[in-house]
Amino acid sequence: MSDQPKPDDMAERLKALEARIDKAKAGPEGKSHQEEHYSQANLAWRMVIELVAGLGIGFGIGYGLDVLFGTLPVFMVLFILLGFAAGVKTMLGSAKEIQSKLAAEAAAKSEDEGRV
Repeated sequence: MSDQPKPDDMAERLKALEARIDKAKAGPEGKSHQEEHYSQANLAWRMVIELVAGLGIGFGIGYGLDVLFGTLPVFMVLFILLGFAAGVKTMLGSAKEIQSKLAAEAAAKSEDEGRV
């Protein structure tokens, strides 16, 4: 007995494989509006959390130093301002990172459209 597939069966399998390859090359379907909105909401929350974390860490360090040295809330105010500055700097870094990713995706998309 022969385990070799029939030529007709091989042609059908080849056509099915080509169809699957074409489907894979087409890529995923476009994002729906809800998925895009969810992504933007994630980015906004990330930036808010970075700002609040900077403020919280600054408050904690400043309050701890004030308790340690027995001073008025001088260190607390100073470190809250420094924490705010650090949070804003981190937010701007995140925004720059997101902007560079979007620019790279747009460049890749325009490059792909230029090839077609």
